[in-house]
Formats: sequence, structure tokens, C-alpha cells
Amino acid sequence: MTESVAMPKIEGEQIQLRGVQASDLEAYYKFLLDVEMGQLTGSQGDFSREQTAAWIRKIGVPAEDRVDLMIIVKDTGELIGEVVLNEIDPDNRSANIRIGICGHEHRGKGYGTEAMIQMLRYGFETLKLHRIHLGVYTFNPRAVHVYEKLGFQRDGVERDALYVDGEFHNMILMSMLEDEFRSLYN
Repeated sequence: MTESVAMPKIEGEQIQLRGVQASDLEAYYKFLLDVEMGQLTGSQGDFSREQTAAWIRKIGVPAEDRVDLMIIVKDTGELIGEVVLNEIDPDNRSANIRIGICGHEHRGKGYGTEAMIQMLRYGFETLKLHRIHLGVYTFNPRAVHVYEKLGFQRDGVERDALYVDGEFHNMILMSMLEDEFRSLYN
């Protein structure tokens, strides 16, 4: 599927997507500690600086089953999040996509939408994927709206997929196929 597993660098209008660097430790650690982002993505657990540094070392090395890219605001150089293709399955030409944006001041500015479109383009055009899928919790209707606006279709619901604060929450399963992407973005 992939000719090279070199870490891509993707230039957008407002943002740049690039691999993580050791110098990103403090910004990435802040990203992981963002309470609102953690709640919206269903992240559970605490992260130490040492765990974060070890994770950066892991995802900073190109791998065949995942592509982790940092979202950098071009005007400021600030790391504000990540967009990831993981669970890359070359046999079925599919992958999962996930995104996180740190800080409410960075949400609603189009950074996430641009990052998603750029990563979808990379997945479909460079990696030659056929299907890219994601899961989003029902308590995050804003994200559901954005994914639908991007062109993702609802595949179904995984009932009681997340248990937080004594409550179960459903996850909406969504996907986009390569021809759907081409019809929207080419």
C-alpha cells in the first residue's frame, strides 16, 4: 500500500500538519491535559510528562499502521492538536481517523475542518485507502455536525460504548469512501 513510510508534511491555508518533534513535549503535554478535549473524545486516564515523552518517541517514528500528525497554526507556529490515521489495514484499504484540538480558543476557527480534509486527502490519495472511519460520542453533537458537513455517512451506533461518571454513552460510527471524497473535494 505505501511506497514509503516517511512522515508527511502537509501545508494547508491556515495550518500545517507535520510529525511530532521532541521539542513539542510541553505543547503536546498541554494538549493531552485539556479537560474539555478529553471529555469530548472520551479520553480517560492521566498522563505524566514521562509517559508523554515516551509516546512522542513512539509516534515520531514512521509506522505502517498509523500516521500521527500535529496541527500547527501557520501564523503563530503553535501546536494546537493532532489528527491521526490509525488502524491502517492495507488488505481492506481502510483506516480509522481521529482528531483533537486543544483549547476552546482554537475551536470553531476551521482548523479542525482543514486538518481533517488534508488528512482525508492524504489517506485516499497517497495511501490509496478506500474507506476511512471514525467514532463520535452522542454527547458531542457539534463534532457529529462537522463530520456530516465534511461528508461522513452514519454507519450505525455502538450502544453503551463509553462509561464515564456513572453513565454509559453511545458512539456513532461514521465513514467516508474514496469516491465520496473525490466527489466532494476534487
